[in-house]
Amino acid sequence: MTLLEVRGLGKHFSGLHAVDDVDLDISAGRITAIIGPNGAGKSTLFNLLAGFYRPTSGTVRFKDRDITGMSPHRTVAHGIARTFQTTNLFEDATVLDNVLSGRVVRSHSTVFDAVLRTPRHRREERLNLDKAMAALEFTGISEYRGEIASSVPQEVQKRVSIALALATEPELLLLDEPAAGLTEEETGGFAQLIRDIVADGVTVGLVEHRMSMVMSLADHILVLDHGKEIAAGTPETVRTDPQVIEAYLGADHQEQEGAG
Repeated sequence: MTLLEVRGLGKHFSGLHAVDDVDLDISAGRITAIIGPNGAGKSTLFNLLAGFYRPTSGTVRFKDRDITGMSPHRTVAHGIARTFQTTNLFEDATVLDNVLSGRVVRSHSTVFDAVLRTPRHRREERLNLDKAMAALEFTGISEYRGEIASSVPQEVQKRVSIALALATEPELLLLDEPAAGLTEEETGGFAQLIRDIVADGVTVGLVEHRMSMVMSLADHILVLDHGKEIAAGTPETVRTDPQVIEAYLGADHQEQEGAG
């Protein structure tokens, strides 16, 4: 089943075509990767899908609902969560409080409820704490729940970002370079976490530069160059595509693959 459908999507900045007439289908229960050289438009595409940018042209449909240009808060409410290349956390808050912030979109209590501590507010507090703790346990960082976010290791901060996103209860999780700055061992742990997320019923869109990670995880790959699609298909199809090899993987990639 197609969860997200993108047709003719474009974003122009002062004449620069950052994303240019892109089509993309993300199927439920699968990992779809977007790759390409620096400046190819990958993060811009994610920002368009998540509502951080309004497209210049084209449409985005999620679960057959037109969400083109919808605000980030509303896209999250509809079931799309996004992480960023650079970890964006409330640095002076605890790890748990950061993850709890993701529950805002699922809360219905009013200021009146909060001031008077109404039964609805108390129920939501308990539910939100349970959901936040479940996200921390799922991502393997519950032991850091009381630590200040800025004081924990980079790998943990990245897991906090994912836990925060999962706390919003997404159906589609967009991960933007989750392994950036991590060691090979840490990258392996993140690859397993992504597999676990999909096994738990959340569809994943992935932007990532580490080709070994992409090729081992992705069911489908879209390749961008200068904002335009140059290839799409299975990892094996993309791996051997001459345009991809020239534009991104490097002219010596085929020799390296043969040597491996």
